[in-house]
Amino acid sequence: MTESLLVQLRKGVLDLCVLAMLARRDGYAYDIASRLAEDIGMGEGTIYPLMRRMQADGLVKTYLEESSSGPPRKYYQLTKAGHAALAAQRAEWSTFVASVAKVLDAKPTTAAKTAGAGR
Repeated sequence: MTESLLVQLRKGVLDLCVLAMLARRDGYAYDIASRLAEDIGMGEGTIYPLMRRMQADGLVKTYLEESSSGPPRKYYQLTKAGHAALAAQRAEWSTFVASVAKVLDAKPTTAAKTAGAGR
């Protein structure tokens, strides 16, 4: 897979992945970025603008929690709107994945086999 395609695929699923991660447990930006880097190879710099946008859109809210290793951390938590967005995006993702799988797994038609034989 070309790197540019992989980058585009990662960008396309980033919102969905962050919403899903926050549905399992609240998190702070660096922790979310680290998990995304490990799970899907996403770079750390992309998470901060995304979290600000999600907060502005009302999908997440924040709270501060003391940290044993420094200043308090800003944690992100899904709102009711965030849970609804996750449910909608999961449904869209499932439909999309099934559609792509159908296209990728389709058997060649007789006309396509004949056209391909001349190559």
